[in-house]
Amino acid sequence: MTIQLNTDHNIVGSEKLEERITTILSEKLERFSSQITRLEVHLTDNNGHKTGPADKQCALEARLEGLKPIAVTGIGDNVEQSVRIAIDKLKASLDTVLGRLHKH
Repeated sequence: MTIQLNTDHNIVGSEKLEERITTILSEKLERFSSQITRLEVHLTDNNGHKTGPADKQCALEARLEGLKPIAVTGIGDNVEQSVRIAIDKLKASLDTVLGRLHKH
């Protein structure tokens, strides 16, 4: 599973941030790693330089071999919270899509 991290100009895409996000994604999506070929992560700060609740957004797009991509979005008070919310949504979507494939 290849992980590609993208940030907007309001979030500093440091090596430390990339390592932390990659570790979280790898751990939480480990059981799907053989089905996901690529995972794109888009981090944005909806309020720019202003602070406020629920202003960080994480969009995840999982590319599955032989299937259409699955995209989800999580919004939280900080980057890590938004990533975890998006992961939970992605796991639910993957369970649904892959569960349907195993039933046929």
